[in-house]
Amino acid sequence: MLEYEPKILLAFAETLSGNQEIFNWLMQNGYPELGALSMCMRGSEDAFAWLMKNGFPHFGAFDRAVDGDPKAFIWLHKNDFQLLAILAEACNAKPEAIDYLNRNNLPIFLLIARKFIAFRDNQTFDHHKKHF
Repeated sequence: MLEYEPKILLAFAETLSGNQEIFNWLMQNGYPELGALSMCMRGSEDAFAWLMKNGFPHFGAFDRAVDGDPKAFIWLHKNDFQLLAILAEACNAKPEAIDYLNRNNLPIFLLIARKFIAFRDNQTFDHHKKHF
């Protein structure tokens, strides 16, 4: 994710808060993979399939690692996506990952983790509804 400009990563972080306007901007301005990742992290299986089909398996693995899938976490490390693995752990409030991001002056990734944690913590699940 270091290949994205900080303002693009900031926009991505805002989509995790449900900002539809910024999501649309990402989708229409050359960053559909970040829009799809946002939707994937918010529960969309269609977005996960899009990531896998369109050459972004690292983002699909990241989403699954955030959800606690150990195989996805191993895949990220094995395929040299260490920052995504660390970010997945930060999204799960692991102190060592948060410390790593702080020590390496990566505040935008701390923001992404905080936005995701806030999203997840504010979810209410109704088992009668299909989640997307």
